[in-house]
Amino acid sequence: MSRIGKLPVAVPEKVTVSVNGSEVSVEGPKGKLTKTFDAAVSVKVEDGNVIVSPTNESRLARAMYGTARSIINGMVDGVQTPYVKKLEIEGVGFKANLNGNVLDLALGYSHGISYPIPEGITVKVDGGTKLTVEGCDKHMVGQVAADIYKFKPVEPYKGKGVKIVGQYVRRKEGKKTA
Repeated sequence: MSRIGKLPVAVPEKVTVSVNGSEVSVEGPKGKLTKTFDAAVSVKVEDGNVIVSPTNESRLARAMYGTARSIINGMVDGVQTPYVKKLEIEGVGFKANLNGNVLDLALGYSHGISYPIPEGITVKVDGGTKLTVEGCDKHMVGQVAADIYKFKPVEPYKGKGVKIVGQYVRRKEGKKTA
């Protein structure tokens, strides 16, 4: 049995949670999220708490109900205070520019990179080199940050590229000349 899955998710007063079959909708001051869960998990709202339990004793049900509880907890937290990932761009001529709903990146390639920002996610550019990805959905915020990072990961010799703030980059020594 999952230790995390047994814990109820407390619903704050500004957040409403509704369950329709296997679909859970969470609405709060910062947005609305909807997620469909596997049939092996049952979700109920009782006395201001969300209770997740397995529908049977199968291995899938026991594995999924802790995961479902954790996702619902993230949804409740996200509609109160949005999730934030910060990125830094390092390198001469490397910069980012926001044009409406498209992020334009110049990362040292012969061409520019245009990344369309998904709905529900906001990206802020500060000084051309600092990016802030923000949104209610924890998964989408992490995915957008990973997509931007994947265009030009930090290389270990000069430290040029896109770096997630807080990420440790092991620097290597360059070539030695004789």
